[in-house]
Amino acid sequence: MGGAAGILCYVGAYVFITYDDYDHFFEDVYTLIPAVVIIAVGALLFIIGLIGCCATIRESRCGLATFVIILLLVFVTEVVVVVLGYVYRAKVENEVDRSIQKVYKTYNGTNPDAASRAIDYVQRQLHCCGIHNYSDWENTDWFKETKNQSVPLSCCRETAPSCNGSLAHPSDLYAEGCEALVVKKLQEIMMHVIWAALAFAAIQLLGMLCACIVLCRRSRDPAYELLITGGTYA
Repeated sequence: MGGAAGILCYVGAYVFITYDDYDHFFEDVYTLIPAVVIIAVGALLFIIGLIGCCATIRESRCGLATFVIILLLVFVTEVVVVVLGYVYRAKVENEVDRSIQKVYKTYNGTNPDAASRAIDYVQRQLHCCGIHNYSDWENTDWFKETKNQSVPLSCCRETAPSCNGSLAHPSDLYAEGCEALVVKKLQEIMMHVIWAALAFAAIQLLGMLCACIVLCRRSRDPAYELLITGGTYA
């Protein structure tokens, strides 16, 4: 249980950290709900593990029953995470399409603010340029103000060390737009949550099955029945 809890917390933390790099392109903070829930489930699994160990060691029927009930609640929670993950994964494309235009419009290369740094980061990390392609920069206020017919250096290919962002040398620039890649990245993040929740939901089912088997055996054991009713075994 401790290992499972650690993995779930790691997945949730990964979503938070990665989301922070792309939050300017995705305004719906409710998308983080699955990550919050999965971290809470991870923390709860530590407690469940302790209850399960103690109940098994002490052979407590009440403890095992509590263990099964909590596992059932965690299982239901993980199913909810999967459903929410699919719901928000489907909304990613519309959210990015609505937000990315605003972010590119506010770009300021000479004194970059948070949004501008986010654009440069995404273009370097995802190897993209502009919203659909590098020509989108021609419609931005930054491009019109600089009047040097060039795009940000973050659009330059790593294989073009002499690139200065000039549109006169388009082969030096990333050809693919960032919108599709940002959508793909955010959907991948959500899939990590979904797969983690599905995997550990299956583990919870196995845990509940094992605990139920132990409970059934305990209830059918005459010596155990005498023990819990205060009798003696001759």
